Amino acid sequence: MKIAITCGDPSGVGPELVPAAVKAAGLRDESEVALIGDSDWLDRARDELDGNCEVLDLGRLGGFELGNPSPAGAKLAIEAMEAAAAGCQEGKFDAVATGPISKAKCMEVGFAFPGQTEFFADRWGGEPTMAFVGDHLNVVLATWHIPLSSVEAALTRDCFGLAVKRAKDLGFRLGRKSPRVGVCGLNPHAGENGLMGTQEKQLYNPWLDSWRGEKYELSDCLPADTLFARAMNGEFDVVVALYHDQGLGPLKTVDFDSAVNVTLGLPFARTSPDHGTAFEIAGKGVASARSFARAIKLAEKLNDKC
Repeated sequence: MKIAITCGDPSGVGPELVPAAVKAAGLRDESEVALIGDSDWLDRARDELDGNCEVLDLGRLGGFELGNPSPAGAKLAIEAMEAAAAGCQEGKFDAVATGPISKAKCMEVGFAFPGQTEFFADRWGGEPTMAFVGDHLNVVLATWHIPLSSVEAALTRDCFGLAVKRAKDLGFRLGRKSPRVGVCGLNPHAGENGLMGTQEKQLYNPWLDSWRGEKYELSDCLPADTLFARAMNGEFDVVVALYHDQGLGPLKTVDFDSAVNVTLGLPFARTSPDHGTAFEIAGKGVASARSFARAIKLAEKLNDKC
């Protein structure tokens, strides 16, 4: 199989991490990587990897300054994503691991999506779900890039059910024979039986009752303030969080250097490191390649089960 790796924003840490991440990923002998970016970066990366990679050269653009994002860098990041998406559809690549981008800078130059998750869903088709795989926690988000004030309205039966299904599927794809899925409540103490909110009692728990099956275990809505600790202690394999920070706060606390962002529900595996561009430390040699290495390895693993 061949995994495309995009450069991300050239002024951030993504490009400098790729060679070390590829080496650390420990891919099988039959797996290959193809790096997508500008000529200058590709020349350096190929040297660091002793030529053990393919490249898709987007041209000798130059002029990018580490730590100083620019419209030109955002355009390069978008062009790399476009090349990766098209390459999968054309049969050149089997999966994609994406470098981090600056969403704000990309939007300044016409990027029409809240993030890379939505971009690849648009290019490939499918209904995406944002999920994260870490050393300690595996988290699926029911909603993600929306304001907190919009979460309750977005949590329809279909939205909630899709997150549960994707959590179950992720558990199977990670090798669990009978995945145990824990679901966060929306309100403090998961509503405290209606005292702190009625959504769990009136809507969410009845929905969860109707989705239980023989091949996996599914909780009622549980207090989010204890559910993640219970998952870390081995009680659950995957946690369904109902909104972005409910899931990402605990995950990044315990798995900041190891978690991988994975888009579920698409025809090709797509992963990325669970960190941003980190412009402030770009080029200083202090950024960790661990999450990017895990993203590349997880792309290989998930592609086997797509």
